[in-house]
Amino acid sequence: MLNKIWFGLLLVGIVYGFGKGALNSIRAPEPVEAAQGESTPSQSMRGLEQMGKDLNAAALDSAKVSVEICIGLIGIMALWLGLLQIAREAGLVDALARSLSPLMRWLFPEVPDGHPAQGAMLMNISANILGLDNAATPLGLKAMQELQTLNPDKETATNSMAMFMAINTSNVTLIPFTIIAYRASSGSENPAEPLFGIVLVTTISTIVAVFAARMLAKSPRYAFPTAQSNNPTGKEEN
Repeated sequence: MLNKIWFGLLLVGIVYGFGKGALNSIRAPEPVEAAQGESTPSQSMRGLEQMGKDLNAAALDSAKVSVEICIGLIGIMALWLGLLQIAREAGLVDALARSLSPLMRWLFPEVPDGHPAQGAMLMNISANILGLDNAATPLGLKAMQELQTLNPDKETATNSMAMFMAINTSNVTLIPFTIIAYRASSGSENPAEPLFGIVLVTTISTIVAVFAARMLAKSPRYAFPTAQSNNPTGKEEN
């Protein structure tokens, strides 16, 4: 699916670029030399030639900038990924899971206390709080794998899966290290300037996401099918 999306974006960009270049060449005024009868290349050919030059220059500049940003992110990503691994090996994740068990029990009532899914979800949420997107992705995948072990219907997402996805997508970001690193690599004078706005927006979005997930979980249309709904008579099948 992602390959199709990226291919579609690439195709739309190419078509748009050629269309814009052709339109600009049509609208461009004829040069004075052409009006005097001298032989000059057509405006459409000039437009396509200039568009090709601009495209090559933009591609090279983007490649250069991407490498510079990646190099700038190596230090901060290595630091926080290392700290997260140390916390995991030291048992801090389990301690955090125990301290937040009431909240986790309210958000994910189907997940039993001490289940590996709790630790994976807490690590993912912690990484998102710190704005470590690259660190949060593998932890989120691990959490979904652990939640799948509790899923009686492997083809349908449980309420806990839906809640986790909602929180993961709109997670509160208190310290957006990745964004700060991007802005610092780009030469920003105040990389942490949008910090307040990010905290405010992500807090509101998380509250809305949790509320929506809880409400939809109670809706007959979106609620996860239980054994009772699959067996309306309530009798056990032999």
